[in-house]
Amino acid sequence: MRFTKEMFFSSQIVHEVLNHANSGINVVDAQGILVYVNDISANYVHHKREDMVGRHISEFYPVAVLLAVLENHRPILDKKIHLVPPNKYVVNSYPIFIDGTFMGAYSIFQDIQEIEQLNNKIKHLEMQVSLSKPEADFQHVVHMGTMHDIFKQAKKIVGSLGGPRHSIITGESGTGKTMLANLIYTYAKQIGVIGQNAPFIEINCAQFTNPDIAAMEIFGSVEGAYTGSKKKKGLFEQANGGILFLDEAHTIENYQSLLLKAIESGKIRRIGDTREIEINVIVIAASTKNLHEVLLPELYQRLGQYEMHLPALRERSLTEKENLFRHFVQRYENAVWEARHIRYHVIFTPEAKHAILNAVYPRNIRQMRDVINYSIDASSPLIEDIGEKTEITTVVGMEHIPFESTEQVEPPVTTPQPNTPIHKISAQTAQFIQEQHAMGEGPRKIARKLEAMGFDIPYYKIAYFLKKNP
Repeated sequence: MRFTKEMFFSSQIVHEVLNHANSGINVVDAQGILVYVNDISANYVHHKREDMVGRHISEFYPVAVLLAVLENHRPILDKKIHLVPPNKYVVNSYPIFIDGTFMGAYSIFQDIQEIEQLNNKIKHLEMQVSLSKPEADFQHVVHMGTMHDIFKQAKKIVGSLGGPRHSIITGESGTGKTMLANLIYTYAKQIGVIGQNAPFIEINCAQFTNPDIAAMEIFGSVEGAYTGSKKKKGLFEQANGGILFLDEAHTIENYQSLLLKAIESGKIRRIGDTREIEINVIVIAASTKNLHEVLLPELYQRLGQYEMHLPALRERSLTEKENLFRHFVQRYENAVWEARHIRYHVIFTPEAKHAILNAVYPRNIRQMRDVINYSIDASSPLIEDIGEKTEITTVVGMEHIPFESTEQVEPPVTTPQPNTPIHKISAQTAQFIQEQHAMGEGPRKIARKLEAMGFDIPYYKIAYFLKKNP
């Protein structure tokens, strides 16, 4: 008995149903000859259904999963295959038996390219979030120059014999205040001052513009305290047994007295409640301002038992900047491995590394991190170009660095001016010119790169310098 098209289409209803399915469908006889193809399958290979029926499936699908089913007479489920990259399909194929006799096979398949692209986007976003999380910096930056000395001082906040103290951290935006607060929290858990599951509650005080809302957020509320109010824990209650981190603390002028009362008494009362709740919270306040000039004297005295200042990135040594540079590059490589299980090797050209390290970053470490991540992103291959590779190397050059987000300079005392004689070019700039020339770059290209980095040196001066220093 032969499996025929007429047998398959014993009912026109079957044809209508299958042809309007959301999946591609192919049906073949025992020899692999197509007896049915729906519109979706025909569209995938850019043919008409009537032209495909009666011909061998391998003419249209050379790597069809059906071919394996025809050999072993067993189903194959959830098989992912590439037809024409980047199109990817998930295929389920089944044998057809009639009265115990093998008659052919059929496949149901869907194009999962959009799903794969969405998954890749999600992985990319997860990776970017991972790269931006300050808490991921802990073990790598504690021993870096300035941070090492500051963290040694910070340990006294929770590790002194007199017990934990409240504290203040000041510094420009992006200098690592949140990271330092997290380091203190982690250290407090390590030495047993707070429990392993103790909370770390972070709040940006600048979000509170209404003192009534601020009071509710800080102390919580009970149901019926005001119209529409519900039972809610406040920040102090949420942080009980752990640390409450008040970022942008200079904006709390509307509710300083409430904070002072809670810190002094060790008790809070939810809005609308008559019952007091005891709390045990270490408060860390962070600000870009001088809190001594902003807070009530009594509140500053309570919070400022320990005060630390984080210097701006421009005030830190080149060695520390290089350590941060290596750290952020390694973080990116590790994030790629965690997200995609690809060993990723990132190499910065000497001039690109020079530009990164000698940039001015108004937003400090955070901006340096973002510029490094952006530059690596710009040099990285597209996901669709990676294929099945498990190890990739990318080279970051000057063309990948977002100069619009940062101004490239050297120390002012050595920065060449437009009319500066060529013999007064700094040693660092001279080294950069010679490195570029060794890589085959001419004076004009070198001048353009220097201009992009903030140096105004005419190309003819560079040509003269190279002639004198071959």
